[in-house]
Order: sequence, then structure tokens, then C-alpha cells
Amino acid sequence: MNPGQTAFEPIHGRYVQLELSGKTHRIYFEEAGEGIPLLCLHTAGSDSRQYRGLMNDTRVTDRFRVICFDMPWHGKSSPPPGWQDETYRLSSSDYVTMILAMADVLALDRPVVMGCSIGGRIVLHLALDHASRFRALIGLQSGAHVDPYYDLDWLYRPDVHGGEVCAAVVSGLVGPQSPDADRWETLWHYMQGGPGVFKGDLHFYTADGDMRGKVAAISTQACPLWLLTGEYDYSCTPEDTQKLADSIPGACYTLMPGLGHFPMSEDPARFLTYLMPILDTIADT
Repeated sequence: MNPGQTAFEPIHGRYVQLELSGKTHRIYFEEAGEGIPLLCLHTAGSDSRQYRGLMNDTRVTDRFRVICFDMPWHGKSSPPPGWQDETYRLSSSDYVTMILAMADVLALDRPVVMGCSIGGRIVLHLALDHASRFRALIGLQSGAHVDPYYDLDWLYRPDVHGGEVCAAVVSGLVGPQSPDADRWETLWHYMQGGPGVFKGDLHFYTADGDMRGKVAAISTQACPLWLLTGEYDYSCTPEDTQKLADSIPGACYTLMPGLGHFPMSEDPARFLTYLMPILDTIADT
């Protein structure tokens, strides 16, 4: 960009009020592009800014209407009234409900859904129970289960800076080849999370969202399923996703060399080299 030049991004943000679990939620979402709806799900403890690379790339937005929303309690979405009297814990049923509700309120006709980490896990729930609602499903860093590999209590303690410890926990999951600016923007999103939100998301990731023993019942004939995992990830390892793909007949698995747990935000350009062939296939069919 030349000095003095103004560059407006093609991303538009709005709020919508949704009734979820008997409470009114004020949900923020952004979108860019036209065409096939592509609903994107962010990782635990972060928000929809992770998909800025897709929403600013005309190779995607010329054919896809990319939509990203901040889950309740995340980013610009507010907690429900009375949040101060409860402890946030994400459940699989609440997660599925909010995704279907967003698709309904935006009148999305069989959207593609792509999610990363906890989003990659919930994609499996959608594939199992709601396949007919979707044109295709894409799981980034998807695994059927993960055991906690650190003490989750560190993520919500009065004697620890919550934002900094959340970023510290995930910093090692970013691929070492990722551009410095994208790496630190990814970590900044974690530093801004609300108290206890990352920990509450991991209740789903480590316990409630366990898909072991269920994934073999997923039918990729009902809805195609693509799985992509970065090689530098010890939360959802390539071996975890390979095992998952081997359990689901027809699932397509791609290893992404050079990427870690946050492919769409830590190195958007590299990530798109792996994603674009999938989007081409979806658009052509």
C-alpha cells in the first residue's frame, strides 16, 4: 500500500440476537464474498479474526460467501445476561445448537462448515447427526479425543495473568515456519480472551465432546468430509487425524507440512495452498 493510501478490507460485521438455551445472546459475525456459504468456526479461546486470510482472498470470496461468528463469550459476542453468576463450560449440545441456529438465522442453504481444533471436533458431531444439513464438512486439526496434557486450572487462577498464560499454553502449537506477524497476531487473540473462557471451551475438547467409538458411524456419502492437520501439533497430532480418517470410510485426509494447530491464522498463505483444491472440488460439484 502506498503512503497515504487507504485500503478498505471487504469484510462486513454485524450483530444478530439469538435465543440459545433459553437465553438471548448477542452474536457478532463477519462475512465477505458471494456464492456457496462457507461457515467457519474458530478455535477454543479465540475468535473469528482467525479467518481474516480467507476473507481477504478473492480466490475464495469470488465463489464462496465466507461467514465467521464469534461464539458466545468470545471476541465481540457477549455472554448472556446473568453470566456473572455462572461458570462457562461449553457442551457438545450447546455447540451444535449455536451452529445450526446461525445457519438458520442467516438462511444458509446447505453451507460448507469448516472448523479448527474444537471446531474440527464439532464438525464430527455435525457429520454424525446432521449430515443432510451441509454440502461438505472440513475439519482442521480434527481428532476424536484428546487427554489433557497440562493442568487446566492454570488457565483460570486469580494469581495468574489469564491472557498471557492462555497465549503461552498455545504458543508451542504454532508452526516454527509461520511468519512472525501472523504468529503474534494469533497469540494476541488468545491474550484478549475473557476470564475462564479458554478453560470452559476445553471442557468440550477434553471431556464432553469425546467422539471415540462414534466416528465409524459417520457416512461420507451423506456429506463429504475433509480432514487437514498441520505437522507441528502436539494437541491434535497428525497420527490422531490419520487414525480418525482410517475410522471413517471415505474421509479424505491431508497432512499440511510447515503448519501447526492454527493453520488459517498462523500462515494463511501456506494454508490456502492446501485448502484451495478442496474448495475447487466443492465449487465444481
